[in-house]
Amino acid sequence: MTTTTLTRPPLAPGSRDRRRRPRPSIMGTLTWVVLWIFIALLVASVAVVVIGSFADRTGSGWLPASFTAKWWGAAWKDFGVGNLLINTVIVALIVVAISLLIGIPTAYVLARQSFPGKRLLLGLFLLPQVIPTFTYAIPLATIIYALQLNNTLVGVIVVNLVPSIPFAVLVLIPFVEQIDPRVEQAARMSGAGTVQVFTRILAPLMVPGLLAAGVLILVRVVGQFELTFLVAGPTSQTLVIALYNAATQSGIVSLQEIETMAVVYALTTLVLLVISLRFVDPTTAAAGGRTRTR
Repeated sequence: MTTTTLTRPPLAPGSRDRRRRPRPSIMGTLTWVVLWIFIALLVASVAVVVIGSFADRTGSGWLPASFTAKWWGAAWKDFGVGNLLINTVIVALIVVAISLLIGIPTAYVLARQSFPGKRLLLGLFLLPQVIPTFTYAIPLATIIYALQLNNTLVGVIVVNLVPSIPFAVLVLIPFVEQIDPRVEQAARMSGAGTVQVFTRILAPLMVPGLLAAGVLILVRVVGQFELTFLVAGPTSQTLVIALYNAATQSGIVSLQEIETMAVVYALTTLVLLVISLRFVDPTTAAAGGRTRTR
């Protein structure tokens, strides 16, 4: 018995495939509608703040009656935005550097060695990431005040290191695990010492992990509020603390200056995000590297 298989004839050059495409489901359509509504509201909210920072005086409609850039100069002068940016960058970079210096060897040991209490230690590293920040921020701030490090950049750096170091360790562990131990063994058999194995073998292979951890910590520190707020003072504020202080002085400080500070903070975060996406693939950072070195 012969079975005949019907096949669709090939399309003529230049002709279109007239087969009916599947119609989108109701849930798919609803998801797209909700997504675009969310994006529209987000863009509108940002636009209102940006426009408000250039408003000379408020009109009766949606748009200001006139525009000016004087609020940017006023905010820069009244709040010392230049010093705030310097403080923010100094704190963020130092926290990133220390977190990576401590996180790299710690992550290596946890990825390569098995010892009693390892799971407990990993659980302790996870705690600052999952529990509310204020649960350990207040006791930590008490210690900082006892050491008289409040109102100093050193105190701000120390409190930000508490969640940042464990975060760096947790991010780096998967990147260490993906490196085949046989690569290290081969280097040692060739006469390489511990320092040479790390600088010439491990460090280059861990570059994606180091970039991912560094950028994520940088963004976290710039946006960190609770820890910094409890120990920072007039000369050690970061940008997010100054924005909060400006917002709480509504009525004393003009609304346009507050909106200007919000725009500066948003631009700072956006610049960091663009830089991070330039050097780090977010899917690789989330997966911790999926390919194992052979």
